[in-house]
This record gives sequence, C-alpha cells and structure tokens, in this order.
Amino acid sequence: MTQKSIKILVVGCGNMGASHALAYHQLDGFEIVGLVSGGKTKEVLNEKLGGGYALFDDYYAAMDATKPDAVSISTYPDTHETYAVEAFERGCHVFVEKPLADTVEGARRVVNAAKKNNKKLVVGYILRHHPSWMKFISVSQELGKPLVMRMNLNQQSEGKMWTLHRNLMKSLSPIVDCGVHYIDVMCQMTRSRPVQVYAIGARLTEEIPEGNYNYGNLQIRFEDGSVGWYEAGWGPMVSETAFFVKDVFGPNGSVSIVAREAGGSGKSDSIEAHTKTESLLYHRSELDANEAFAHEDEWIDLRDEPDHNALCKREQEYFLDAIHQDTDLSDHMEDAVNSLRIAFACDESVRTGKVVHL
Repeated sequence: MTQKSIKILVVGCGNMGASHALAYHQLDGFEIVGLVSGGKTKEVLNEKLGGGYALFDDYYAAMDATKPDAVSISTYPDTHETYAVEAFERGCHVFVEKPLADTVEGARRVVNAAKKNNKKLVVGYILRHHPSWMKFISVSQELGKPLVMRMNLNQQSEGKMWTLHRNLMKSLSPIVDCGVHYIDVMCQMTRSRPVQVYAIGARLTEEIPEGNYNYGNLQIRFEDGSVGWYEAGWGPMVSETAFFVKDVFGPNGSVSIVAREAGGSGKSDSIEAHTKTESLLYHRSELDANEAFAHEDEWIDLRDEPDHNALCKREQEYFLDAIHQDTDLSDHMEDAVNSLRIAFACDESVRTGKVVHL
C-alpha cells in the first residue's frame, strides 16, 4: 500500500532551509505546500527548485492557507520555540534546525508540546546522520577511558556569512549555536554524564549586542574522568589557523579527522566544508618490547562520504520514517535538550567567570 505524502511547509529559506527544501523536493514521501521567509530567499529557492511553489511572508498566514502535515523550521533560533509549539498545537509534525530553542526552558516546552500532541519532533543534528562521524565516534570508543576530546570550528566570515553570524548573535553565542553539535558528539563518545563546565569568551566587535561575544572556548568534565574542549569564533577578524581541529585520545591511542581540503585556507565559513571529514588517522599507543610503537598508524579513507545536501536528505528520510513508523523519539528529544542545557551552562560560565556544576 502506497503511503500518503506528507504535506510540508518550509519555514526559512536560507542555507539550511534551502538544503532541506531540496531534500523534500527530491523525496517522493514529501510534498512541499509552501515556502516562507521574510526576505527574497524564498523567491531564489523557488526558482532553484523549478518554480511553482506557494510563497509566503508570514508563518501564520502560511499555516492557515496550506494546512500542512509537517513543518520544517530553519529560521533564527529566537523563533524556533514559538513556531514549533504553534505547529504542534495545529497537529503538525516538526523538523527544526538546531538549536531546538534559544533557552533550555523553551526547548523543554517544545518537547512537551510534541508529547502532548503525539507528534514527531526531529532536531537537525546533522552529524548523527554522517557515516564518517559515526565512524569517528565508534573508533573513539576503542581508545579506553578517560577520553580527551579536542574540537573547534572557528569561522573567518565576511559578506553574507558575517551578516548571518551577526543576526545569530542577536540571540545566541557561537559556542551555543555551534557547540550543541560537538557537545552532542562528546556525550556519544563518552556515554557518560557531564558534571561541570567552564568557559571563556571575548567580544571582538561592537557590531554585536553588548553582553554577547563572538569568540568562546568551553571545557567539559565528565563523570568517567573524560574531558573535552570546544572553541568557536565568528567574524572577519577570526584566525583560520587550526580552525578545523577534531581530535580524540585515550589510554589506547588517538583518532583524528584530517580534512586536508575542507580544512584548507578560505574554507572556514563554508557550510559545505563543515561536514567534510575526508579521512581519519587512527593511532594506537601500544609499545613493543623495545618501547617502539607496535602498530603503524592507520589511515581510514572517507572520501566517498555524502555532501551537505545528501546529508540533509538523510535527515529528512529519518524524519519521514519516524512519522510513518511511529518511531519513539524520546531519547532523540532528550539528547537535544541536554546538549542545549550544557551549552547554556557554558554561556553562564562565560558571563559569570565561574565553574558551573551540572
């Protein structure tokens, strides 16, 4: 029996919204019923998709006109909670880009609305659908405990990307907006409870609101003794030196993402490059009788990995399957709230200068 297509309203037509819309356009299980944005991005996206989609400036008007089965939200984080809760109250399933909301309390309200209305909520943790990152996590779990996890994603941005970053920083810091991805990865690697965080930050431009910062570095300590740091900076002044560090080591050795091309000069603000891995370098710490390394380092080639649009398509296949199979997404939702809770604890540490216990 052929399953009914899910009528989906695409809200937000920028970089991520356009990638998700392309996935819906390509997948038989979805039918786009409208594109929503406050600016001209919806017209650009509509043309890219071949035209013919209904265009809306206002989310609520679009909901009234299209009566969708599901809503895809890729707007700025300060609208995520309001739009998602409204969609659930109207009986829609929701895909929402990370972070789930711009407060932990807001994220919890979104999850509660999904449960109350018995609808599916999928959050855009794209790395969870990336086979190379899955391999990175699985190899890290062979390294013993405790783990040391070192990650960053500094972005030397200009033009449209600097505009995007300034708009994001009206509500969130870089270590919250981007950090949730890597905090989620660290939690998967350790499978342990975070117990405390400490973070520092600096406001390097007057173009962002007072009280926010465009450079941050967070540190997390886990119950099993594992530790991790994540660094994120946005702006035209940010250095590209070592902007792409993805490295883990433990008693048994280390594993590192080595993206020679994606980690090259001029790539730090490329969304396409952010999900590239290209290869893993797996080092084993075992020594022989002469205290020389017993194993040669192993290169794991990952160059057949999916590109950014293909990853977004995988996310939407997961969303579609969750709807049709009535998948229990409780753990998925709780993980999204938990990573945001940790990220905001780091934000609190920046603002107070104190260690925050979780």
